[in-house]
Amino acid sequence: MMIDLSTNYLGLKLKTPLVPSASPLTQQFDNIKHLEDAGASAIVLHSVFEEIPLKRTNEPASSFAALDGYLDFLRRGKESVRVPLIASLGGTSLKGWTEYARRIEQAGADALELNLYQVPTQADVAGAELENGYVEVVRAVRAAVKIPIAAKLTPFLTSMSNMARRFEEAGTDGLVLFNRFYQPDLNLETMEIQPSVLLSTPQDLRLPLTWIGMLFGRVKASLAGSSGVHSPEDALKLLLVGADVTMVCSVLLRHGITRLQDLETGLTGLMEKHQFKSVAEIKGKMSQLRSSDPAAFERAQYINAVKGIEKVVLTGREAWRILSGDHS
Repeated sequence: MMIDLSTNYLGLKLKTPLVPSASPLTQQFDNIKHLEDAGASAIVLHSVFEEIPLKRTNEPASSFAALDGYLDFLRRGKESVRVPLIASLGGTSLKGWTEYARRIEQAGADALELNLYQVPTQADVAGAELENGYVEVVRAVRAAVKIPIAAKLTPFLTSMSNMARRFEEAGTDGLVLFNRFYQPDLNLETMEIQPSVLLSTPQDLRLPLTWIGMLFGRVKASLAGSSGVHSPEDALKLLLVGADVTMVCSVLLRHGITRLQDLETGLTGLMEKHQFKSVAEIKGKMSQLRSSDPAAFERAQYINAVKGIEKVVLTGREAWRILSGDHS
């Protein structure tokens, strides 16, 4: 049986839903070509951040210095690979967001991912103010460029469904769920705060799985699942709840770029096993909108989950009494 893995994301026709996300891997030019050879259907380049040059030097140099190198990298990539290249941008000001976006578009990016990364540390800034700021960024970038844009979101929004709709109304073509905040660690030997980047695990899939399952059919924007995709099973689950693409990163950092081929082969095998003919056929098949048990995505199912845990605990205690010879 022929399996059609093709999908549409941000208006781009992709041969499979497997898309390497922004990471150190996509910061190396040779890796871009290796990712394409391994089966990447599109590639999200590493992020360019507006403030990085200002942190690296004491000179009041323009923060566009880092962008020039990024644009050169993007142009070289466009000349060397055929798959779509999606730029990734993290700004700190509306001027930075829009000016960077314009220049990225001019350099030939097929689409732009807005890395809406902000750790809210100011006590006098309300959540609504932060969320309004995110929406304004999307609206400003949408007015500045014509290429497709995707908003990569934090999971820490007060009302995800409402914000998803607001982002869509502001002009985003896609939502990437989710961004992962940087969380430093403490070095107890030196008593210093040290950088620490934790790679995702399969358990991290649950968050995007839940929200994509609830948003599918309720927003028109493309949906990308990011965090926790380590196996073909993970990718299939995201497609079933409604993802258009499944972003992969940590699994490639751990096992190498060639693992992308294994994911595609495994995904094809799983679809054959379940007699699914295409991604289009299964997308959203198990979303909340199409589920026979919509409450499974919400708090109503929590009670059943707790009862399940209680049953496991009680069963475990009974087994221990038998093994230990305690028949009291």
